[in-house]
Amino acid sequence: MVTKTFPASDISDLVDLGVRDIGESRDQEARVKAQELAGSTPPDLRWHFIGQLQTNKAKSVASYADFVHSVDRAGLVLALAKGAAAANREVGALVQVNLDRRTTAAAGAVADTERGGTTAQETLELANQIAGCDGLRLTGVMGVAPLNEPPAPAFELLAQMATQVRAAHPSASMISAGMSDDMVEAIAAGATHVRIGSKVLGFRPPIR
Repeated sequence: MVTKTFPASDISDLVDLGVRDIGESRDQEARVKAQELAGSTPPDLRWHFIGQLQTNKAKSVASYADFVHSVDRAGLVLALAKGAAAANREVGALVQVNLDRRTTAAAGAVADTERGGTTAQETLELANQIAGCDGLRLTGVMGVAPLNEPPAPAFELLAQMATQVRAAHPSASMISAGMSDDMVEAIAAGATHVRIGSKVLGFRPPIR
């Protein structure tokens, strides 16, 4: 359940209803909520960091997040591993695949967009790096469907990337994809984790 911009009291209510996976996308908000709820939530509650992550925030995120869905570059892998080691924790890491990138069949050229994420060619290389780092556990792949395009083809590409990663790392079984408006297409493509918030909690309060 994605709870960004909602108060920690809403997380407590969700936990009482049986929710055990909480998604947040801003470290300064998530860190405070995790600290506020420490000791009052069940031990099997899992914090998922799902937003783009700056390297200088990696140590903080590694101190409370059980999973980071947005690992998209080598420098971030090293920073998360260092932060996890400092906190004496193991953090699950997912490779974020950039589903906005398009490779031309003729030239093999890649068009970059503003979203983070690896190209198809980079995905397995980064997965291998994560798998080789103490303090990190490679758990799968994540992707966000492009805006203003049908989501199904993008999620099918992500499923292909997931298959390649699992072939090399069988325990990396998570596929994080889909939000409230495209979760049906994501699940059809094999998503194991969908990032649902507004369909349950309503419209988000503005970020201050």
